[in-house]
Amino acid sequence: MLSRLGALLQQALETQEPGIDLLEAFTEHWKRLTHYYLEATDENTPVKKTDIPWRLKQMLDILVYEEKQHPAGETGPCLEYLLQHKILETLSTLGKAEYPPGMRQQVFLFFSSVLGQVQHPLLHYLNVHRPVQKLLQLSSHARGSATEKEEVQFAAALCVKIKQDPALLTYLLEGKNLLTGKRPSEQLSGAQGEAGSSLGERLAINGALSASPEQARVSPMGSAACASLAGTPKNSVSSSSPPREEKNLVTSLINLCKSQKSRVALKAQENLLLLISVAQPAAATYLVQNSALSCLLTDRLCDLYNAIPASTDPADIVSLERVSWRLQNNSTDEGSFPGKGSLDAFFSWLDYCDHLVREAHPVVAAAVTTDIGEKLFQGILRPQLLQMSELGILTSTAMLTAVVRQISAPALLQEMVMFLLGTERQPEAVTDSPQQHFLRCQLIEHCNHLSDEISITTLRLFEELLRKPHEHVLYSLVLRNLEARSYILHSQPERGIQEQEHYEDTLELEEDPYFTDGSPDAGFRPCQKPAPSSSWGPARLEDKTEVNEIALRSVPLISSAGDCPGSPIHSHEALQVWLLFTSDVIISSSNLFFRGLSICVAIGPCVEYP
Repeated sequence: MLSRLGALLQQALETQEPGIDLLEAFTEHWKRLTHYYLEATDENTPVKKTDIPWRLKQMLDILVYEEKQHPAGETGPCLEYLLQHKILETLSTLGKAEYPPGMRQQVFLFFSSVLGQVQHPLLHYLNVHRPVQKLLQLSSHARGSATEKEEVQFAAALCVKIKQDPALLTYLLEGKNLLTGKRPSEQLSGAQGEAGSSLGERLAINGALSASPEQARVSPMGSAACASLAGTPKNSVSSSSPPREEKNLVTSLINLCKSQKSRVALKAQENLLLLISVAQPAAATYLVQNSALSCLLTDRLCDLYNAIPASTDPADIVSLERVSWRLQNNSTDEGSFPGKGSLDAFFSWLDYCDHLVREAHPVVAAAVTTDIGEKLFQGILRPQLLQMSELGILTSTAMLTAVVRQISAPALLQEMVMFLLGTERQPEAVTDSPQQHFLRCQLIEHCNHLSDEISITTLRLFEELLRKPHEHVLYSLVLRNLEARSYILHSQPERGIQEQEHYEDTLELEEDPYFTDGSPDAGFRPCQKPAPSSSWGPARLEDKTEVNEIALRSVPLISSAGDCPGSPIHSHEALQVWLLFTSDVIISSSNLFFRGLSICVAIGPCVEYP
């Protein structure tokens, strides 16, 4: 009985309340919004004091509700009305005009909400991705604009869509002048004619905005500085009109990364990482060839490097701790020093580029790495390292040491190692020309510079290099000079084990000829040159001397070298050098670090070199 009564009441309510026509409500809100431009008399009234934000919110809610009422993949009448009447085109134009004041902010919010909440694919439509491109051209038009928060939300919505469907890159980067002169979507060429008339029809509202043929076309992108990187010749831009700055999703995110608002900059960096991590090789290749991504990243890195004051103390540079791009560094704390803010900005962006190279698709990582190698390493650091000014050499070496410490991405580490050490892998010879890799030779010579500060700073540079997990570092500095020599004993495995056990049993009984008998008053006496038949010489193939024995007996040798009169280094420094460059102690006085540290002067009389 009660159930029947409830059913009757429900039926009565349904008959009394007619269903809401979503399309009628949607069109009513849009008409009321456009009528504002016919009825408004005060052009200075902020948009928040009008009903425009509320009507845009109602239109969004209707689109989301309509989509839930229809099966997946089916377009509702309200969404069709939005596409057919080019509502997004009109909103983008109103946002560009910034009328009423604050309208651009509302347009960014509406676009972000539509792209984020409506699940139906929209960016494939010409009437959607073309106004999206216009908004991207407005994004970050001025540094510190009031719409940065809304702009980064808009860019984030686009990056999420691209992550889901990398093919959308062709629609958001198609405004660039390509080498082939073709657009990714064939609809664009056929729709340019009607765009001008439809734009003029839309802008006839109250005469507030004037129609322009250029607004109906996708603006040609092309920067002479970045055209070669994108595979576009510089003369691809028409000579009748000056080239305009490239503006698309990539440039918008890079500009937002420069924001003074830390949250905006961090959000932009995270979304740029999301954009470049596309998995499809075709999309990654398209991103590299048709955008100035690597150029913009490297140019900002070079600008931040050049912004570091020349008066910055090299000791402060070397002592600077690793910087993370995710953490906001405070240059006003107790440990700050002049120039710390500029250093933090540079190394923070370097750490971001390093992280980007590690996370990006290999195609994108290779492009960014090559550009950093050409512009930062070869274009800036190399001339500074080879200059004649001692202060300039000291500062640039300290900066390079900090750069080596900061880099960890394999691709960028490979580029840096090849820049510093070259690609040569054959053993060094006295007759080798220093021009084979002049920078490497100069850095080695700086280890024995007249300035002690330059020598110590360069040693720190090589120390940081040897800590890097890269095979070519140790090979180029040490192992390449060992392969052609007989310092490795080629013996049978079982024989080597027996000799090792015998060596361990007799090791404590041997007397080191380079030390005294241990009496307190014996003092230090100059080392005598060992006989040619002594086991201190290099191990030959027919000898039975173990390499470990040579190495262990060389420790007191290097220690005594530091105590010799006139030695340029102290014993603890010599021991540190031994720990870093063990093989060099027994190789040759012509080896790279014997020359650089002048160890050969101290221990030359004590060792017979081959």
